[in-house]
Amino acid sequence: MATSCLPPVTLTLKQFMRRQQVLYSRILQATPQVPKDFYRRYLKDWAREDFKRNKSTTEEDTLKELEKTLA
Repeated sequence: MATSCLPPVTLTLKQFMRRQQVLYSRILQATPQVPKDFYRRYLKDWAREDFKRNKSTTEEDTLKELEKTLA
């Protein structure tokens, strides 16, 4: 019997996008606690670019990525 790579409860696209917004906010809120300025800037730039790159992700793309990471 084949097992699914998806978690037992799959998020809707709207739920997934909201989770991403919260994650982005938490990353930006945590950056002042990073001790060195270089690493703070790196973390902010990484988060900004990663979220921009994935801005147009569709539900199908998201599910494919989830399958890859859980495999």
